[in-house]
Amino acid sequence: MYVVCVHVRVKPEHREDFLKASLENAACTVQEPGNLRFDVLQQADDPDRFLLYEVYQDEAGMNAHKQTAHYAKWRDAVADWMAGPRQGVKYIALFPPSDEDWAMRRP
Repeated sequence: MYVVCVHVRVKPEHREDFLKASLENAACTVQEPGNLRFDVLQQADDPDRFLLYEVYQDEAGMNAHKQTAHYAKWRDAVADWMAGPRQGVKYIALFPPSDEDWAMRRP
């Protein structure tokens, strides 16, 4: 598994726009064959900070995601709404051990 955690801080006046665009992107992403999970999280003590938690079967799945129309639409829409550059940190998932063990599955 290949995991990416994307940390984003948005401008307060664009918080709702960012959330709407991110939820739309997440709903499309979980339909991709290489995606296992996509969570949109808002920081409890700072509503302008978000974490996008993305899990793919492998790096190729993540790279394929970046070639989709819905990702390009999200990326372009949110660019000016961010209070600073987004930061993506890549991880290798060790547990759960298999695709079948992930709690959220593609329909």
